[in-house]
Amino acid sequence: MGIGTGQEALSRQESFARHDAPADGVVRAAVERIVQSNDFTVPGRARKFLTYVVDETLDGRGDRIKAYSIAIEVFGRSVSFDAQSDPVVRIEAGRVRRALEHYYLTAGRDDPVVIAIPKGGYVPRFSWQNGHAPPLAIGEEPPSETGSTTPSDVRSGNRGWPALGLMAVLAAALALVLARPATRAALNDQAASAAPAASSAAAPDVPHLVVVPFADLSGTSNSASVARGLTEEVIGQIAKFKEVVVMLPASASPPWQDGSAADKPRYALEGSVLMEGQKLRLVTRLMNRREGTVVWADNYDEDLGREKIIDVQAGIAGRVASAVAQPYGAIYSTDAARLTQTASASWDAYACTLAYYAYRAELNPQKHEAVENCLSRTTEQFPHFATAWALLSLTYLDEMRFHYAVGADRSPPLDRALAAARRAVELDPGNVRGLQAYMTALFFQNDVGAALKIGAEAVEINPNDTELAGEYGMRLALSGQWQRGREILLQVLDRNPGPLGYFESVVALSYYMQGDYPAAAEWIRKANLEANPIYHVIAAAIFGQLGQPGQAGSQRDWLLAKAPALVAELPQAIRMRNIPPGDAAHLVEGLRKAGLASVGE
Repeated sequence: MGIGTGQEALSRQESFARHDAPADGVVRAAVERIVQSNDFTVPGRARKFLTYVVDETLDGRGDRIKAYSIAIEVFGRSVSFDAQSDPVVRIEAGRVRRALEHYYLTAGRDDPVVIAIPKGGYVPRFSWQNGHAPPLAIGEEPPSETGSTTPSDVRSGNRGWPALGLMAVLAAALALVLARPATRAALNDQAASAAPAASSAAAPDVPHLVVVPFADLSGTSNSASVARGLTEEVIGQIAKFKEVVVMLPASASPPWQDGSAADKPRYALEGSVLMEGQKLRLVTRLMNRREGTVVWADNYDEDLGREKIIDVQAGIAGRVASAVAQPYGAIYSTDAARLTQTASASWDAYACTLAYYAYRAELNPQKHEAVENCLSRTTEQFPHFATAWALLSLTYLDEMRFHYAVGADRSPPLDRALAAARRAVELDPGNVRGLQAYMTALFFQNDVGAALKIGAEAVEINPNDTELAGEYGMRLALSGQWQRGREILLQVLDRNPGPLGYFESVVALSYYMQGDYPAAAEWIRKANLEANPIYHVIAAAIFGQLGQPGQAGSQRDWLLAKAPALVAELPQAIRMRNIPPGDAAHLVEGLRKAGLASVGE
């Protein structure tokens, strides 16, 4: 049951806004600018998606905007479309949201109108940007005249960090980190002996976050209890992300007056709870306490009549924790921009972990060695930093699984990966990044059962870590559980704010293995991992099976030119991934059709 209908609902909606919405003509002109802009970085059907939902809303048919109608009218799906089994609309909506964020940070910075598609639905909202304050969400209070935030701070922070913009920031920051004299020395084996000795007591400058008790805006005993419960649940869920240190208000000092104290939390998570009948809304925002700016904000709406309150609180808290603390989340994104402003040994150690995710976005072999060396030096400087050991293990594995060059004087990469992963788990058994690395190393050691057991345990520890869940879904798929692995990956793609090609390529492979070559081709085109050789192996097999010699040939030619050693050892590379024999033969069949005739012989 809703909280109101007809004129009652309309008056309530109007009471939550401060200004009239922009006129229809202004909005139509705005969407036309967006879809024609090169900074709106989505394919054609996503542009059609945006135009469709805007037109339907302006024409008074916003109540018709559902996943089913979008799938049929925009994507050409059949009338048998099932949104539960086919997440295409949710995934494309996520792409459009991220592309809109990117647009308003670039070409649309000075646009008069902001078009947004709030999470949880597909009906767009329209608000003024320049010269007008945007509408307030339920429970949100306007900044005081003496406060530290400005309207422009809230506008830019409210949209968070889009994946494409984040990758540009991370790539630039990685170059700066690696260019610093101290870091260059750390990357140079000959200069390593001149570096200061590691201190087991020292710790890298990982972000600290204080969670402020959520405000109760309804003023009832029930709403006060819900606000307290949500605060506690959010603290518990964020604490599962070991790359962030969570602090309680009693142990955190007031917002900085200067930036000298490294032990003071850089970030504060604030929120407010509003309850009307069976409807609950949590409004949250992440503050950069040093600068007094809002770097991220979102609203979460739930119907208390559908689930137990304890389950509602856990669900909302999980989504908040993912958005704030996971890799590519709000804190990581903000700190990536800060890389250009800070230079210290402890900060550079944390910066190396950020740099890993920049590399992970495209799996570029040219960046691999620099990131691996950076992480290696970090483990020497901070030998108790479990996350660095975990990421180092994953870069060691990349030497083997992606056939990157390995120095002749180094031990086998799998041995190093296992040792580093075990070290991470020994240091912090609850660090899921360490468990993720251990799972992956065991998988490539052909101990599939143990790997999947550890992966399942890690996901149980922190089900809100989409990087972990995605890696677990990949292991399931490659071990032959294609359907189950793909279902997990599709859920991850719907929730992960970061680059998705790493997971999309395995979704493509799963469709391939089940004989759906058109779907496989659609997903491999989305993946866009042009620098990674395994991406081209999967693409070659798909286009080979589809009988598309031009596209199959381009993939084959790339492999022969850029990864000839991998081509010579493709059977071993396939076996290494523990793909079942029948599925492996199916993959070889596609590769032969693509012109790689010697594969498997």
